[in-house]
Amino acid sequence: MPDHQNKAALLVLDMQNTIVSIYVKQEEVLLPFQRAVEAARKHGVPVIYAGVAVREDVPNSPRNKIFGKMTGNIGMSAVNPAMHVHESVKPQSGEPLVDKFRVSAFAGSQLEAILHERGIETLILSGIATSGVVLSTWCEAADKDFAVTVLSDACVDADPEVHRVLTEKVFPRQADVLTVEEWIRELSQE
Repeated sequence: MPDHQNKAALLVLDMQNTIVSIYVKQEEVLLPFQRAVEAARKHGVPVIYAGVAVREDVPNSPRNKIFGKMTGNIGMSAVNPAMHVHESVKPQSGEPLVDKFRVSAFAGSQLEAILHERGIETLILSGIATSGVVLSTWCEAADKDFAVTVLSDACVDADPEVHRVLTEKVFPRQADVLTVEEWIRELSQE
């Protein structure tokens, strides 16, 4: 990540209690996420959270296989503690929490406006799931001309092979793919 430290942001995607409980069976899986958040804060890289939210006033098409069944589902709303950001990576005061209404962190959210307002040019992606929010956000970020880094060990997927193919073969086409430790070493050298 050359010379982008002051124009980069760490995105922590869908790290909500319910989602973490589905994908994370061992607490040590959360350590890379925690290290990434700690390193970002230490090096002055803004941390921005995006999570799934469902509201009565945001209609969902029945054609959408994921969100079509969620319209009016209070269990998926931001007011439900199950949808709060997991304690292991809890936002600090001043760190934005963006509600998103589709898979990508950009879809229907204020994320792009926040990034432009802050002059962010590079996105560091972490989240659950690799084949969901990370993949969708990566595609849209690249199309919007952001430089992108994916933290391979701060992404989790239900299918380890899908995670491997994405991080080793797909993401490198339009992103740097680093482990959290590799990213921290780069931050420390700047």
